[in-house]
Amino acid sequence: MQNQSGAANLTGTTVVVLKENVAEAKKRIQSIDILRGTVMLIMALDHARDYFHIHAWDQNPTDLATTTPFLFFTRWITHFCAPTFVFLSGISAFISGQKKSKSELSTFLLKRGVWLIFIEIVVVTLGWTFNPLYNVIILQVIWAIGWSMIILGLLVRTNTTVIVITGCILFFGHNLLDYANLPKNGAVNIVWNFLFTSPLTFFPYAPQRVIGDIYAILPWTSLMLLGYGFGRFYRSSFDTAKRKQILLWSGIGVTALFIVLRFINLYGDPAPWSQQKDTVYTVLSFFNATKYPASLIYFCMTLGPALIFLAFTEQVQNKFSNILKIYGRVPFFYYVIHIYFMHLICVILFFVSGFGANQIVDANVPFLFRPTHFGYNLWAVYALWLFLIVVLYWPCKWFNQYKSTHHQWWLSYV
Repeated sequence: MQNQSGAANLTGTTVVVLKENVAEAKKRIQSIDILRGTVMLIMALDHARDYFHIHAWDQNPTDLATTTPFLFFTRWITHFCAPTFVFLSGISAFISGQKKSKSELSTFLLKRGVWLIFIEIVVVTLGWTFNPLYNVIILQVIWAIGWSMIILGLLVRTNTTVIVITGCILFFGHNLLDYANLPKNGAVNIVWNFLFTSPLTFFPYAPQRVIGDIYAILPWTSLMLLGYGFGRFYRSSFDTAKRKQILLWSGIGVTALFIVLRFINLYGDPAPWSQQKDTVYTVLSFFNATKYPASLIYFCMTLGPALIFLAFTEQVQNKFSNILKIYGRVPFFYYVIHIYFMHLICVILFFVSGFGANQIVDANVPFLFRPTHFGYNLWAVYALWLFLIVVLYWPCKWFNQYKSTHHQWWLSYV
């Protein structure tokens, strides 16, 4: 009898868990998971190029004087990743806030922002560099997201209108600084770089120690604030057909704004396009928007198609979309482990290629085990990228299952 009772209890518990998982899956916005998963996979291509392409560190893939269309595309397609991810983080913050008071949401965003900044400096930097002495600290997208969450955490104590207006001012107005006479050195220059204008800058702060300021904070914050504003269209009471229409026309409008601003060539990017040696390279110049610091034209070029993608994947359900959703539901987990896994592969190939211990450190590259002249052609980079994302499917699937069946407080931070 006791065994039967225990079996019944176990069966009942299993049914409850399964029902909770189904309910959770229904509550999730499938199109957001699909888009997030897509950009997470594309993002890894750029990182594979950083680690494995023979010219990753002696040739700029967007320098039209030296690049090829294939190399340019390899870099350009990954431009869509960070803006989309930050924008979706804003939408997710709004959705999460539907179950919290303003005070609770503010506290959560502040804590998670501080946590992400810590992770960027301590965990992600180590993954990129494999340097336990932290001679180089790299501040990238997780850093920008962390600060953006802190700023959003403060602003949610006001109202959505204030958040959206602030986001619009930053989004449309930050390129006005291209025409400002800003300080060129000193503490004020450093502050401006960190907040607005860093063109991928390394600041020495001690002998043989530098901080790489890759992502200027406030332009990226604009995307999170606008994403939070778009979150209102994902309330359970909002009509699905109307949401799709808003997303589609917003995406078309933002894309059209990119084309108009880029064609006019007067505002929105510090590097205007120009006529090149042939039509192909002139087209590349037109699409060669500035990411460091992120320009208005860069944001419009990437965010417009992302909104259109959301509109068209609202009710997509197939085997491929189900795979993408696995990556999209555990983006932080995937982001961290893909860096470590990729660098580990780099270490193995470093020694297989005949490099020795005396070549682990290269003064021109912040990553250990990655000399300037190490690497392969682009086809090999694509093969290594595909291998990496396929292998990582199973740990991502496991962690997604773990998150759906466990409810510890710390899971909301990963």
